[in-house]
Amino acid sequence: MIFSAILMAATFITGLIWVVDKAFLSKGKHKNNKLVDGIKGFFPVLLAVFLIRSFMVEPFKIPSGSMMPTLIAGDFIAVNKFSYGLRLPVFNKMILPLSLPERGDVFVFHYPKDPSIDYIKRVIGLPGDEIRYENKSLFINGVEAKQTWVGDYNYFMRESQPMKAKEMRETLGSVDHAILIHEIPDENYRFTVPLGHYLAMGDNRDNSSDSRVWGFVPEDYLVGKAFMIWLNFDQFSRMGNWIK
Repeated sequence: MIFSAILMAATFITGLIWVVDKAFLSKGKHKNNKLVDGIKGFFPVLLAVFLIRSFMVEPFKIPSGSMMPTLIAGDFIAVNKFSYGLRLPVFNKMILPLSLPERGDVFVFHYPKDPSIDYIKRVIGLPGDEIRYENKSLFINGVEAKQTWVGDYNYFMRESQPMKAKEMRETLGSVDHAILIHEIPDENYRFTVPLGHYLAMGDNRDNSSDSRVWGFVPEDYLVGKAFMIWLNFDQFSRMGNWIK
């Protein structure tokens, strides 16, 4: 959000200088002013970046392992900004409603406890849903989400702490995706998702701070739907992978 505000301010200022130059400066004694020419030269670039980033696609970098194995720390992902409707940049107010999140979407949103921070999780509960998470299993409106064992999954937490988990395939409606389950004591949860809100969980179920900890995601906090990994400096093979 802070970067968006800075980008919008920079675009506005350079655009204002561009307009003033076109209307007044270029016709008088200040014509061909190098400083003005340099500043207004940034305007088309900033405007293009601002429009693309605000209304079409925004890049994000995955900072943690809460969405493993779907996403890993270091992945650079692309987020579709108009998947959940066009919103006013910075203020995040809806301009044109288009669609709503679907169960199983990997979505980016403003963290409810601090909206200046963006989070990424998976949509588990839709408005009105009754969600239970018991003994590592997910129940949606009384129906258990199917899980199929894939194999062992070894990774490092914070680069030095080895972790061992079970990789499972979980089915959420038409979405089949991977999750990680650890052999640690389980906590059970039961929620009813309020209208206008969503319940979010990480695919790394036992190493994720999500709606089980900080509550539901308000519809007004939605940013967009993640759809592709476009770069990972450590694992080039992940580039171009679609996010499921």
